[in-house]
Amino acid sequence: MKEISVCVVDDNRELRIALEEIITMSDGFKCISIIGSAEDAVNQIPILRPEVVLMDINLGTEETGIDVVRVLKPRMPDTNFMMCTVYEEDEKIFEALSAGASGYILKKTNPGKMLDSIRELYEGGAPMSSQIARKVVAAFQQQSHVTNDGDNLDMLSVREKEILEYLSRGLMYKEIAAQLFLSPETVRKHVYHIYEKLHVNNRVAAVNKFYGR
Repeated sequence: MKEISVCVVDDNRELRIALEEIITMSDGFKCISIIGSAEDAVNQIPILRPEVVLMDINLGTEETGIDVVRVLKPRMPDTNFMMCTVYEEDEKIFEALSAGASGYILKKTNPGKMLDSIRELYEGGAPMSSQIARKVVAAFQQQSHVTNDGDNLDMLSVREKEILEYLSRGLMYKEIAAQLFLSPETVRKHVYHIYEKLHVNNRVAAVNKFYGR
């Protein structure tokens, strides 16, 4: 199994060390750096070139983790940024996703699910804690109660719509597979076709289009 290189950015030293231990002790992952400030993150991450960055939002300074992502993502399009935070406010979520984050999980997420999220992010998914996914879906539904782009939905098979519904709830591929009695690889192929048909490349954009925003 390929080792995914991960960098942790958090101003809480104890949490940085705890996350480093979780990642380092798990097969398939390596923590290449832990960083405690926005300034150090902007300077060091382009040199380190991690595949995934776990990014805290509140870094104890005027510059936030969202600001760091906004600066680095255009320079490092191949690096995946996942917000790992205590914040559940809609404004923070959408600001982070707009800045270039591809995933958004809460710090209270258990270690196993956090590692699953890192791998899913690396594999092209957009993992979100279920609480966050609900907020994203609710926001899209408020903006458009009925989709204005029925053609996009008509392209999807019943199974694809079913999988997209589970994606919108924040479920991982293997969780969707268990619900539908499919293999995770089959779910992955369905997701690929969903993205292809909707002309999107991540979960957030697919859910966005599904609800016609």
